[in-house]
Amino acid sequence: MKAIMLMFDTLNRHLLPPYGCDWIHAPNFRRLAEKTVVFDQAYVGSMPCMPARRELHTGRHNFLHRSWGPIEPFDDSMPELLGNSGVYTHLSTDHQHYWEDGGATYHTRYSSCELIRGQEGDPWKGEVADPDHPESIGMKAMNKLVRQDWINRKYVREEKDFPQARTMENGLEFIRTNRHEDRWFLQIETFDPHEPFYAPQKYRDLYPHDYSGKHFDWPPYGPVTETKEEVDHLRFEYAALLSMCDRYLGKVLDVMDELDLWKDTLLIVNTDHGFLLGEHDWWAKSIMPYYDEIAHMPLFIWDPRSGKRGERRQSLVQTIDLAPTLLRYFGVGVPKDMQGKDLEATIASDRPVRDSAIFGMHGGHVNVTDGRYVYMRAPVAETNEPLFNYTLMPTHMRSRFSSEELRGAVLQPPFSFTKGMPTLKVQGVGSHKLAHSFGTLLFDLQADPKQQHPIQDAVLEHKMIELLKRNMEASEAPPEQYVRLGLA
Repeated sequence: MKAIMLMFDTLNRHLLPPYGCDWIHAPNFRRLAEKTVVFDQAYVGSMPCMPARRELHTGRHNFLHRSWGPIEPFDDSMPELLGNSGVYTHLSTDHQHYWEDGGATYHTRYSSCELIRGQEGDPWKGEVADPDHPESIGMKAMNKLVRQDWINRKYVREEKDFPQARTMENGLEFIRTNRHEDRWFLQIETFDPHEPFYAPQKYRDLYPHDYSGKHFDWPPYGPVTETKEEVDHLRFEYAALLSMCDRYLGKVLDVMDELDLWKDTLLIVNTDHGFLLGEHDWWAKSIMPYYDEIAHMPLFIWDPRSGKRGERRQSLVQTIDLAPTLLRYFGVGVPKDMQGKDLEATIASDRPVRDSAIFGMHGGHVNVTDGRYVYMRAPVAETNEPLFNYTLMPTHMRSRFSSEELRGAVLQPPFSFTKGMPTLKVQGVGSHKLAHSFGTLLFDLQADPKQQHPIQDAVLEHKMIELLKRNMEASEAPPEQYVRLGLA
């Protein structure tokens, strides 16, 4: 038995042909849908990048207890558990957050890993002089991340130099090298189509359009202030990068065909979250409520045990389900602290594993959906307090917690899932001050799939509040989360 996970970052469900998009050039995603089970009700859990990967490892929600951070000492890590049970695990990735402070304990959980440099603002090539860059960007926007990105681009001259291309080729090399071996798990993970939306010209040529505006392939995290021409252009830039992803997806499918891996290899194609490309008059993620463009994710799974392909599933599933699914596939026990469910029967016959799903970002709205309605509960106070981080690994994305943050830290008695370990309780880390301004929202996704018209229904809201509280209790949410949300 073997397993391959092909993970894209920022893969938008609503822009994939199997989910109804008719203008994106992505024939291999259509091909993928023919060879797998397609999930129509897959949702994120914890946002964004590394919180989602913590869920991928641990099978439990992250966002109610802490913000962006590493694997904790008390965490159960799916690839590490597999390795301890004799399953060889390998990670091939260009996801640069793995070698920052807030992600440094993830890739070391695998038996081996290959880290490909150069994505986004990865501090890769060192140049003291400022790089050449389009004048329209301006020095005001030339922050450290953008500056490094323009240095990195100088070393990406041909398609084969792009980090995604190198990541995929390394993953394919692992498959070919180990095709006759048994009991291995390969995670091929590319940062694309995450911003900046930088792709070889041949993919951009798939989307010809007249454009005379500023250089624009990296949207800000904020409200849309650009012209319609600029918004449309950026969407085409994203589409070009998505078409590049489609090509390398095709290479993985080709190898599956060539080596007849379908007979004994589980295949999961997934993402961590989606992205706003001007919808709701916002760019990106992490500030606004998590509308469906962000939270409702694509998911494709082929399980050789059931042999189901070309079918769709309506059961509500989440990222936390992937860890127990992979563990059980290899006959490894699922730790009691994992909240996710094994999806074997769901893949085979659409057997439900939950009636609702909770998702969000630390300090943001806490959201719940039953598949039809989504309820987005905002903090009741503008200060977004009280809010604490519970951790034994006090690091942010690219830094350690500051001495000011840690001076007020106290020891928190163990949660049931911390294996008897107390944690640091640190105030105010990861607070999301704009969440209150959006207010609490309730949508009927069946009648209003684009979430343009919030509804007012006291009876329905009460029902969704009860679902929300039940999910929070199942996650052992700390008491202040109920106070912050006005649910105490």
